Amino acid sequence: QVQLVESGGGLVQAGGSLRLACAASRTIFNIATMGWYRQAPGKQRELVAAITSRGSINYADSLKGRFTISRDNAKNTVYLQMNSLKPEDTAVYYCNARGNWVAWGQGTQVTVSS
Repeated sequence: QVQLVESGGGLVQAGGSLRLACAASRTIFNIATMGWYRQAPGKQRELVAAITSRGSINYADSLKGRFTISRDNAKNTVYLQMNSLKPEDTAVYYCNARGNWVAWGQGTQVTVSS
């Protein structure tokens, strides 16, 4: 498996941007899918975006155009660029790695103030 550590969360005003990073403990080159999920208080965890080892990308429909996922295999890191943030984007954001196993990071808090 792999250990994942997220960073880059914080407090930002509505309309601002943040870039989250997910650092893996080993190479991610051959990990089938890496993604970002989020969980807001009182809500279920939901997919934000995912990227496969071949570069195929999937976004939650409601986030297309504002969020961008990317992976840097040389740095064993996956990024989530979040632009035009809204208060409803407030959540804990989790990194996920999936092969024939699943690994999660500890999460990073993103708070968007109005």
